[in-house]
Amino acid sequence: MKYTKTHEWIKPISDTEGLVGITNHAQEELSDIVHVELPEVGKVFNRGDTLVTIESVKAASDIYAPLDGEVIEVNESLIDQPEKINESPQGDGWLLKIKIKNLQEIHELLTQTDYQKEIGK
Repeated sequence: MKYTKTHEWIKPISDTEGLVGITNHAQEELSDIVHVELPEVGKVFNRGDTLVTIESVKAASDIYAPLDGEVIEVNESLIDQPEKINESPQGDGWLLKIKIKNLQEIHELLTQTDYQKEIGK
């Protein structure tokens, strides 16, 4: 997995596809998640674009694209069970699957060690 400074993760699952979600740190900061607004399949985006909006009892937060690409699948189970993000942010609480435009961009993201330093752990 690779991480962003804005608390997203991406896990490559092939040479051209990756799963995207938020980190455990992010879900802890958000607290109880009550709603997720997922993008349409087929949406094309650039790194840093808003992909998802997550609403918690505390606030609404935008989730940003870690790489350039296209949405090829969303985790529809989150529509009825947004709490899956709290329960398993890096497992069943994944947000979407993307087709990665340029796999070389992944090398610009943080390793787990670098991300842990970034959040002060």
